[in-house]
Amino acid sequence: MSQIGMQHQQVKKLKLLSIPDRSCEIFVAIARISLLLCFVSSISLALYTSFSSQRHWLLSPYPVRNAPSRPSVDPTNISHIVFGLGGSVATWHDRSRYSALWWLPNITRGFVWLDEMPPSGDDRNNDSSPETPCRISSPEWTRFRFSSSQSAVRIARIITDTFKLRLPNVRWFVMGDDDTVYFCRNLVSVLGKYDHNQMWYIGGNSESVEQDVMHTYDMAFGGGGFAISYPLAERLVSIFDGCLDRYFYFYGSDQRIWACITEIGVGLTKEPGFHQLDIRGNPYGLLAAHPPAPLVSLHHLDHLSSLFPDQDKVHSLRTLMTAYHLDPPRILQQTFCHDYKHIWSISVSWGYTVQLYPLLLPAMDLQKPLQTFKTWRSSSDGPFTFDVRPMSPNPCERPLIFMLNRTNGVGDRGTLTGYKRLAYTPGKECNSAQYRQALSVRGILVSTVKMDPNYWTKAMRRQCCELVRIQKGIMHIRIRNCRPGETVTA
Repeated sequence: MSQIGMQHQQVKKLKLLSIPDRSCEIFVAIARISLLLCFVSSISLALYTSFSSQRHWLLSPYPVRNAPSRPSVDPTNISHIVFGLGGSVATWHDRSRYSALWWLPNITRGFVWLDEMPPSGDDRNNDSSPETPCRISSPEWTRFRFSSSQSAVRIARIITDTFKLRLPNVRWFVMGDDDTVYFCRNLVSVLGKYDHNQMWYIGGNSESVEQDVMHTYDMAFGGGGFAISYPLAERLVSIFDGCLDRYFYFYGSDQRIWACITEIGVGLTKEPGFHQLDIRGNPYGLLAAHPPAPLVSLHHLDHLSSLFPDQDKVHSLRTLMTAYHLDPPRILQQTFCHDYKHIWSISVSWGYTVQLYPLLLPAMDLQKPLQTFKTWRSSSDGPFTFDVRPMSPNPCERPLIFMLNRTNGVGDRGTLTGYKRLAYTPGKECNSAQYRQALSVRGILVSTVKMDPNYWTKAMRRQCCELVRIQKGIMHIRIRNCRPGETVTA
């Protein structure tokens, strides 16, 4: 082969060798471009899915709709509450007059649970009665252990009997006795503050320390009533029968329920409007100085003096109920006025009583109940779970007392209540000028606007009042919201 031919062959080989090298360069360039495109696409996809409501659009061949927003929950009303009241055939005929005061036919739901059905001649033995309908406790209660009161076992199991009815749309189970008087609108207002989907155990203690020490401060006393939310009731019923035998040595039904609820890990939420009224004598002082909270219940009224001295017990409750229906959240709410001209202090318990003191007293004293009552078990002067003021032996330091005798609505939003002075009780007299002037007041008129139903869902505060005028022996007082910077005594 000639030299020129050999060179031609070498050049040909070099060309063949250069082709793969160039192909490699092209491949690397393509790969880089592909990686760059993938990176840009990934960022674009991430940004799109972050700001787009069309989630998972790559995973479905169909258009994906937004999830519907959760509907707002309706506020709690009386239809969401079921009452379970404990009673017996021996006491029901007399005590049914109390439930008849507050039970709303075809509105209130629940039953009074008895040990046996009342006689056929009693018109309260069927669900069509205008009063509280009756049911008989399931017989299972007879098989449980007890140490003192077997009926306490039956009454404790009312929560089970009531739950097993499976009534629709129940948020709260409210327990009580057959002589418990409920103020249902205020009960709804109190329970409406709480999430019924959570476990709640709501009620109040005894007023007498000796009772709380004997039982427990952490327990809702059953006569004053207590509320159990549906989730807690559901869990409680599932363990209740086994739990009852563990606490056979307890005295009351409310103790048994409390003990079993503590096993679930739920504590008592106290609401000051539930009133066990573990006191003896006259409840006047306690009711005339109600705490700033809605009145929810009253109990033990058979064991106490009448709320109004010139009326029997049932009649006096009807009188109180008349004022309650006029302005439910305001009933028994206390407010204070001072008349610096006459040197008087005035305490108004709306819908019940007005106290006129012929001297100036600070708010911290006026808010303390006058001790017109004794403790429940020992009939002692205390101690109680709240501060009290003893009735002064000095007549110049005692209030003139006016009791409700008139209730009127004024237009759509206003109210006017009247209070008449109690008859003078002979005894040691006060000769001070302030007292003699106070004796010239024969009656008191209190005007105000109806309280906002949601007033007690906010921070609790007493309203203010002012003395408008005294004319022909009638004192005119106005209750209103406190102005900015105003106190209840100035």
